[in-house]
Amino acid sequence: MLTGLSIRDVVLIEALDLSFSDGLGALTGETGAGKSILLDALGLALGVRADSGLVRQGAERAVVSATFDLPPSHPVGLLLTESGLDAEPGEPLIVRRIVKADGGSRASVNDQPVSAALLREIGGHLVEIHGQHDDRGLLNAKGHRALLDSFGNIDLHGLAQAWDAWRTAEDQLAEARAEVEEAERDREFLDHAVKELQSLAPEAGEEAALAEARATMQKGDRIADDLNEIAELLDGSDGGLAKLRQAARRADRIAGEHEVLGEALAALDRALIEADLAEEKLAEASHILAFDPARLDEAETRLFDIRALARKHRVEPDALPALTEEMAAKLERIEAGGAHLAALEADVAAKRAAYVAKAEAVSKKRTAAAKALDTAVAGELAPLKLDAAKFRTAVETLDETQWTANGQDRVAFEISTNPGAPFGPLAKIASGGELSRFILALKVALAEQGGAATMIFDEIDRGVGGAVASAIGERLSRLAEGAQLLVVTHSPQVAARAGHQWQIAKSSDGLVTRTGVQRLDDGERREEIARMLSGAEITDEARAQADRLLEGV
Repeated sequence: MLTGLSIRDVVLIEALDLSFSDGLGALTGETGAGKSILLDALGLALGVRADSGLVRQGAERAVVSATFDLPPSHPVGLLLTESGLDAEPGEPLIVRRIVKADGGSRASVNDQPVSAALLREIGGHLVEIHGQHDDRGLLNAKGHRALLDSFGNIDLHGLAQAWDAWRTAEDQLAEARAEVEEAERDREFLDHAVKELQSLAPEAGEEAALAEARATMQKGDRIADDLNEIAELLDGSDGGLAKLRQAARRADRIAGEHEVLGEALAALDRALIEADLAEEKLAEASHILAFDPARLDEAETRLFDIRALARKHRVEPDALPALTEEMAAKLERIEAGGAHLAALEADVAAKRAAYVAKAEAVSKKRTAAAKALDTAVAGELAPLKLDAAKFRTAVETLDETQWTANGQDRVAFEISTNPGAPFGPLAKIASGGELSRFILALKVALAEQGGAATMIFDEIDRGVGGAVASAIGERLSRLAEGAQLLVVTHSPQVAARAGHQWQIAKSSDGLVTRTGVQRLDDGERREEIARMLSGAEITDEARAQADRLLEGV
């Protein structure tokens, strides 16, 4: 709901701060007082195209701020979140627009800069402005289907699920067809590649193991002579170990002669232990590094084959096993391609049929809801002096290429203003006054079925009076129950129905002309409605009539 509007330097408005409440509010004043300026200013804050001509003469810029109180579930909250804007739940929403006299504009939401496009999208969720030149809301055929579905309580969840399932199946079929077609083109290559890969049968980690084994055998080849010489120095009757043992035996015989000899024997024993360990390790190294030319040749051949195959397929050697499985699976799908595609085609057909069944059921509900809506609107037309006009909700089945998750239908609100005249879109058929009354009739018939929480009707009563104006006021009052509705009006019957009233007036000091807005108390309302009844000179009879209008609501 719109709670506040602050305007600075817009055309004839120098400074204006207004507060609003829920229910029906009327904006009245003499012709030319500046009611359109007020709506233009609000439009700026809601994202309409900026015009530097709106900046008051002599001012550098115009500034308009509008404040809204929104429920936590309001769609603007999600829109702000998706746009990366901060919005505290329960806090007022402030939209602001600044227009410079030399051109250019800036927009913000809660003091955070936004584009004019985003501000316009947000504004569309906040306020509906209905007038002769409105091209949004009920005049936009893109929203008619959703309004009818809401009116008829039509649940589209199951239909949307069926649509998603069908589309997914279609995508899978298209992917499979493309894969089979591509595979068929590469069939000869695949057959050769799979045989080559399966013949070699590379294993994960094998390339690294072969490289390590090859390097080890190459090392053994290089140090084989050294190992043999060391073995000769240590082994045999004349080897180092034999002589060390002889020395230990002789030292053992004389160790008791002196304690130092005992220490020498202990050292020889330790040396023998370390020498035995060295002999074991040398033998182990000789075994590990044993050089077998045939085995080395075999390891090198397989290593080079694996690396060559990896280069050929542009993968790492360890990826060859997975590539083998992938190519083999592709080859199998080629062999079984016909059966696989047939199964997918059958799945698509079944899911299409499920979607069509749900869509046709939704279409039947829409047709029934359309008749109910037509009846409801028809009941509103005669009291609004539109008894010669007809309204219909057209539900048209679309070509399959235009089906969506919302079904197979195009929905459009159409009117015929005279007997025998063809039906056509609201905006193209109705005149200005008729258009506003048609919108009111639709709004009343649709009641709570969507739309912004704040609605503004601009001179909906133009060209009517008496009973028709009274009917318009009654319907506006009914529509404003539990909501916020502002009406710019010249009709005393409509103004009397409002719970709040503001008077827009123009004043001049001889040099500067200004537009001001004043909220009226009960006495002031009586005088303003009397003025609307009698004109420039307010008579006692007009005041009495104003009292009757105010008392009758």
